Amino acid sequence: MDLMERTVVRCAEGHVFSTASFPMQQLDAGRIGPGRLIRCPRCTRLRHAVPVESAELLELKRH
Repeated sequence: MDLMERTVVRCAEGHVFSTASFPMQQLDAGRIGPGRLIRCPRCTRLRHAVPVESAELLELKRH
């Protein structure tokens, strides 16, 4: 059983996948933005990825 919350993200190449590790780091007083560098399982490269919006997730599930 996976007790970690998973985040659905889209990499810079457009691949959508879920990840258990999507750190929301802080830089001084301001956030550095929603994107993070993580390894995409489809293209196997370190890519910039952003969380997928809830409405977009529903649209993806319909297709």
